[in-house]
Amino acid sequence: MTRQSAEDKEHSNQLAETLPVIWARPERATKGPAPSLSRTQIAATAIALADVEGIEAVSMRRLAGELGVAATSLYGYVERKDELYDLMIDAVEGEDGGLPAPTGDWRNDVCAFAHRLHSLIQRHPWIATLAPGLSSMGPNFLARAEGILTALNGLGLNIDAMMSIINTIDSYVRGHAISQLAEQEARRRSGLDVQQWMQTQAAYVQTIIDSGDYPMLTTVIRAATTPHDPDGAKQAFRAGLEQILDGITANLHQHDPDESK
Repeated sequence: MTRQSAEDKEHSNQLAETLPVIWARPERATKGPAPSLSRTQIAATAIALADVEGIEAVSMRRLAGELGVAATSLYGYVERKDELYDLMIDAVEGEDGGLPAPTGDWRNDVCAFAHRLHSLIQRHPWIATLAPGLSSMGPNFLARAEGILTALNGLGLNIDAMMSIINTIDSYVRGHAISQLAEQEARRRSGLDVQQWMQTQAAYVQTIIDSGDYPMLTTVIRAATTPHDPDGAKQAFRAGLEQILDGITANLHQHDPDESK
């Protein structure tokens, strides 16, 4: 380790010690005047701004303007922007009462987790760029994590295997949602809907078919129904999720002593 990297590590350790997690700090100071804002109000305003203009629009100065306070006063509630993001993510995690309580059917519960996350990303696209980072560990996040782990408990899996399942589902949902968002953005830029876009590609697609060089892709073009279905994205999401769950189920049965008898 070089001297510079050692100094960087020491600085990071010092920073971590001097910046207690926002969830470990009281919302208001025990002394001084009562605060004019709340974390809930700050998070809600920041979320509304991000939903309309994107996460890039959320700055301390802009947020202060929306709240009608001085930018410096916000630092009495959040010490840095990452803490603001933590508040935003956790507030979204708690929407609609949070993840439903486990039902005892692990597959049904995992489906509920997946569909809820997909819906949250559709409503708040900026989540897809923030949430994969370090976990905020807020109260709603903790409740969601505990709920999905409880749903998987009792399947004979160790905790690492349970986390692997959760991460696999999480990655699938985010990937699918991001793909949908990218397609929506492409449509917005072009000003074309799906049918209009396909019309612009028709002549070129015909040359692909006529070449005979791409028989499998030609089958997709001629026979696949999902790309032309208005509900195709939802159908594709459900089908992909079921395939992942089928794989998890098969793996469980493979290691189930009762199944081998």
